[in-house]
Amino acid sequence: MASQRKHAKSGSLPGGITLFIERLRLRYDLKREYFTIGVPVAVALLFIAGMLLSGMTQIGGDDGGGDQKSDRQKAYEELLRQEEAEEQGVELTPEEVEEPQEEEEKIGIDHVLIIATLVAITPYGFDITLQKMRRRKKEELYTEFLFKLSEMMRGGLDPIKSVMELAKTDLGALDTDVRVCANSMKFGKSFEEAMKQMAKNLDSELIARYTELVIQASYSGGSVADLILKSSEDMRGILGIEREKEGNLRQYVAIFYMAQGIIFFIAYTLNTSLLPFFSDVGSSGFGGIGGAEIAEIDFTQGFFHLIMLNALLGGLIIGKISEGDVRYGLKHATILVGGCYVASLLMLLPAGAGEELIEANVTIISGFDQEGLVGLPLKEPIVVSATDLEGNPLSRTTVTFGIDPGGSVEPETVKTNEKGEATVRVTLGATEGTYAVSATVGATTARTTAVAMGG
Repeated sequence: MASQRKHAKSGSLPGGITLFIERLRLRYDLKREYFTIGVPVAVALLFIAGMLLSGMTQIGGDDGGGDQKSDRQKAYEELLRQEEAEEQGVELTPEEVEEPQEEEEKIGIDHVLIIATLVAITPYGFDITLQKMRRRKKEELYTEFLFKLSEMMRGGLDPIKSVMELAKTDLGALDTDVRVCANSMKFGKSFEEAMKQMAKNLDSELIARYTELVIQASYSGGSVADLILKSSEDMRGILGIEREKEGNLRQYVAIFYMAQGIIFFIAYTLNTSLLPFFSDVGSSGFGGIGGAEIAEIDFTQGFFHLIMLNALLGGLIIGKISEGDVRYGLKHATILVGGCYVASLLMLLPAGAGEELIEANVTIISGFDQEGLVGLPLKEPIVVSATDLEGNPLSRTTVTFGIDPGGSVEPETVKTNEKGEATVRVTLGATEGTYAVSATVGATTARTTAVAMGG
């Protein structure tokens, strides 16, 4: 009962579990890194394998492959099919009408890798940061321990008795380590052995260095208390210099974070404002690249991958610059990658998803039913008007033109002006006959014909 009350009061694990954990640690030399690195990496790899094997993710673009069509494209093709049937006066039977099938939405492999990376690096990144904070706190307390040790020795006590007396006082985070050190000396260990073991347990190079100085001072002649006091002052001075250096480097950390934000803002601006403009200009030939070719380039995914890679590498660089070790950059990498990933999901990726199908009225107002020579442009341009269902002009709306069974339309895609109008030039094919010219806005298509005659 007394043992149970003791465990309940201290809030520690039951004795059996504690003994089992301690036995495993001693037998297999289990280290903290096994749990902060090994376990998260294993979980991340299992997550990737599970997503791939379950079919919930896809490798490649968002379309899941060249043979698969997006839901928006399928709906658009079905509307065109129904319109053609209505123009021909044919009524589609329920069996002929394709019901839209809801396909299970898959996650891109890039998203899976990002999530797995965050799972793998987050525990270790924050754990070593917390360890450093605890170690720094113990180093500061160790300077107080040395100061009190020198005061005890000034009072006439030898080093061993001084440590034993200090073990009875409140030393904060050092209480347990100093108490173990004092008990070790009680059971026969020398001052040197006990102090070195304490320094090893505290896991600090700075503490180990000054502990060695204290040990050497205890064997030397002269005023040992003064030497220990001097060690305490020197150690406190080094800690002050390190704090000042870290404070000065914080501005560079802030600069890196701001730079990542600027990169995201530039990518978002390019994706939403500048690239659509280039696409319109490129439709008539921009730097040798047509509008169709520009439209096929997935700039959004490219920007997304660039932002994620820069966030990961930028975080590691921050750790190297600010704390001299890339490992301490894992914390910054986690923050940057996680923040940029959420921002991309909310802003960047939706902005690059393309225009939704809109309901519009499309009318060819000029250039319809023309005749021309094979292989040559029509005399007049074709002008179309796009309005909403209430008759209001649709400005800055994409109109897609096409010609069948041959020929060309320049440009293939045009943004309407303030009046809702778009103009293109049509070149007939190389054979005589009738050509169908189409203009499409959203799910609505207007058509006209052009006749090609021999020269």
